[in-house]
Amino acid sequence: MRERFLQGEPVEGGVRASIFDSWQRSRSLGLSPDQSDLPYREDFDRDGRIVRAAVPVLDRLQSTFSGSDINISVADASGTVLLRRFGKKSLARSLPAIQAVPGFVFAEQFAGTNGIGLALAERQLIRVYGAEHFAERGQGNACVALPVRDPLSGRIEGVLCFGYPRSAETPALGTVIRKAAQAMERRLLGQSSARERALLRAYLAAGAETAVGLPRGIAVDELALELRSRDRAILMEKAAELISRAQRAAVDVPLPDGRRVTLVSRPMTTASGVEGIAIEAVVPGLSPGEPLGAVPRRVDELRGVSAAPAVVSAVSGPARLSFSLPSGHLSGAAPGQVAAGGQGVHVDGAGGTTDEHPEPPPSVRGLVLVGEPQVGTYALAARRRLELLSEASTRIGTGLDVRRTAEELAETAVPRLADFVTVDLPEAVLRGEESADPLGDLRRAVVHGMRADLPFTPVGKRPDFGPTAPQLRCLTSGQAVLEPDLKTAAGWLAQDPEHTEQLLTHVHSLIAVPLLARGVVLGVASFYRAQDPAPFGDDDRSLAQELAARAALSIDNARRYTHERAMVLALQRRLLPHGLPDQDAVEVAHRYLPAENDVGGDWYDVIPLSGARVGLIVGDVVGHGMLSAATMGRLRTAARSFAELDFPPDEVLIHLDNLVGRLDREDPDGEGAGIIGATCLYVIYDPTAQRCVMARAGHPPPALVRPDGTVSYPDLPTGPPLGLGGLPFDAAEIDLPEGSQLVLYTDGLIEDRHRDVDVVLEDLRGALAHAERTPEETCQAILDTVAPAHPYDDIALLVARTHALDPGRIATWDLPADPALVGDVRASAVRRLADWGLDEAAFTAELILSELVTNAIRHGAGPIRVRLLHHRTLICEVSDTSNTAPHLRRAASTDEGGRGLFLVAQLAQTWGARYLPEGKVIWAECGLDDI
Repeated sequence: MRERFLQGEPVEGGVRASIFDSWQRSRSLGLSPDQSDLPYREDFDRDGRIVRAAVPVLDRLQSTFSGSDINISVADASGTVLLRRFGKKSLARSLPAIQAVPGFVFAEQFAGTNGIGLALAERQLIRVYGAEHFAERGQGNACVALPVRDPLSGRIEGVLCFGYPRSAETPALGTVIRKAAQAMERRLLGQSSARERALLRAYLAAGAETAVGLPRGIAVDELALELRSRDRAILMEKAAELISRAQRAAVDVPLPDGRRVTLVSRPMTTASGVEGIAIEAVVPGLSPGEPLGAVPRRVDELRGVSAAPAVVSAVSGPARLSFSLPSGHLSGAAPGQVAAGGQGVHVDGAGGTTDEHPEPPPSVRGLVLVGEPQVGTYALAARRRLELLSEASTRIGTGLDVRRTAEELAETAVPRLADFVTVDLPEAVLRGEESADPLGDLRRAVVHGMRADLPFTPVGKRPDFGPTAPQLRCLTSGQAVLEPDLKTAAGWLAQDPEHTEQLLTHVHSLIAVPLLARGVVLGVASFYRAQDPAPFGDDDRSLAQELAARAALSIDNARRYTHERAMVLALQRRLLPHGLPDQDAVEVAHRYLPAENDVGGDWYDVIPLSGARVGLIVGDVVGHGMLSAATMGRLRTAARSFAELDFPPDEVLIHLDNLVGRLDREDPDGEGAGIIGATCLYVIYDPTAQRCVMARAGHPPPALVRPDGTVSYPDLPTGPPLGLGGLPFDAAEIDLPEGSQLVLYTDGLIEDRHRDVDVVLEDLRGALAHAERTPEETCQAILDTVAPAHPYDDIALLVARTHALDPGRIATWDLPADPALVGDVRASAVRRLADWGLDEAAFTAELILSELVTNAIRHGAGPIRVRLLHHRTLICEVSDTSNTAPHLRRAASTDEGGRGLFLVAQLAQTWGARYLPEGKVIWAECGLDDI
């Protein structure tokens, strides 16, 4: 593979990504694989921190690998080898000087792909085998290398590397090198601890006795009544910040109980030259004889401390305490503000300044913290990282919106981690799906930062990442890519030169982190640093990875939710009416608005009925999600079936109630939980009488808008929700003049966590008080003025404007049950059809009426009513007072009767029966299109 690469042939699929990237960097630097010389530095540090930490560890490793062909080396952060040890002493003589003598530089820009250089570039454990080395000199060897970090700062101090023959490869080497690197890091930490112990001893030695001869040893953390744990935590955090500033200063710290404590930072130096900062506190308000609540520790106890303390020592007494404080601190500095300077002042018990106080109030003075400024900086940074992670757990993923979650990641990271953050997500992820090509499907989802005028790719556009860009490299490898200095980042610079040049004037460091969750690539987050001159480090990369991991999990949850919600919404819309049926009884408009965070089971329907009537129905299934949508479909289908049987509204609700109860009983596992409690409102409007009959099952009543604009909510009998069983439903009749509007809705329209229902109903009344509006305009007005801005429940809305059937298109005859009158009725009907211009329909209508009237006389009971309706179709109705149900049957050849309804079924477009409280109506419709 290496030979093919050197010849310019494609090899991406046959070599590890880290090796391939290193080969590309080596080639871009102009390195030759035949180069045998490396830079040599005679002035390398032979007694630096990493050397002192490594020597005992390397001695143990040399003993462990005694007799083997292993070459152990330690290099500094620049790649210069500082120490070497060999399993066989003869290796030191047989190996070339470049592999046996300290001082040679193995950084990647000089040596190409090798263990030390690649460990520094990748900043993690790496292995390089034989031909994976860029240079010819390493072809016969293998190596494993691991960076060694300062435990406090996280900065790479050096690299530990094992070189060995390719044949000696063993997985155990990875474990051994990790343990050895950890041992070196522990020794580095011990060096810091020793310096801080020296600082504490120097502080105690310098101030063992105060000016008035009082022992300096009362521990402030034992003054339980004066400084509680939360007070001490506040002081410790502020003290760490002062140490990190590395200057003489003072600051007032307000405590939760209203008192103020003055913290004073003083530089100090140990006898060995270690420089540090001591932070002392002045706590005003203790009387000399006031009990302390605990026996104070003495100075000799403090002298035995073995690590940098989190201890506060103090002294109380009537004497005025004198410090060299900053000029104007206590008299002019604002609370919490640090003042710098060198003027000596006196501190009194109230925290003010004075030059002449003969008897100032007493105070407590004590040590809060000592430490090195650099270590204090690390501690402060670590504390702030922990705070940021803690905050991220509550700020990232507050909702289930993919784009908003990405915005929360950026808002959390700016400005405490980065100055600018961009998030790129595949279009498929934004739709709630998995992307088949996440590298080629990216869209800019978020741009967030300290300023809005930087030339980042705008939101919604496709970012133009080059093949070697850090963003694509991190997506390919699944690991974060750190580019500390963008001016030397070849992969980043290889993109659009003009664009990168513009960005370089604003940003200087980059971390690109893949957004991965459950094995799914969700996008990439890019963190840029601009204002802080220090580049990003490994700790920053780890923090960015942690933030990205939390965001990725939340984004994946939001993606899954978006996908499920889209499926449920698609099912919901599929189960709702696709279009309204043709009918002339009402003019209808409708809306369905899903909830903001979920999809429920609200539904509506418009059902043409016999006799030119129409059924209007709305319902609401309890709960949300796929189950509620599926349950809604079942209820809507059942309700339509019951309605088309011409049952009155109260009987339709009874049948639905029985159905819901049965469905619940047939689901013993409870997977259909939520069907009990569904609500429904059913209205039948008859344009011939301009009257509607309605009944409800736990549903809000409709709103009625009269032609004059008055709005009312009819007082309908309140039936129980569906599924409770055993309770009746009552119907109510209401006369509606032509031009009235019926407004049916679900509770999502009027129920809002932030509004009272009565107030919403009044708002709805105001929105409806415009009789001149069309149903479409009324629907929109309701959604604009009444619907919640962020609905937590879905909304179904149905608005119907009533029409009346022209009385001139209605013909009615009442007659007794006398067969002799059938001919007269037929003749009267033919004359009326002629008046309507339906002469061609007369023959068919005459036959149908003859059969229906004859059946009513023979099998029913008088009186009998005959009615013709000239509507979209010609409707023939015959009613009587009998409840005997008509049946269509196949008559035998020897039967004298039984052929009447069969003949009606053949002649009519459709026919049926509906039942009245005082009898039944047999009806038939004849189509007029073909006449």
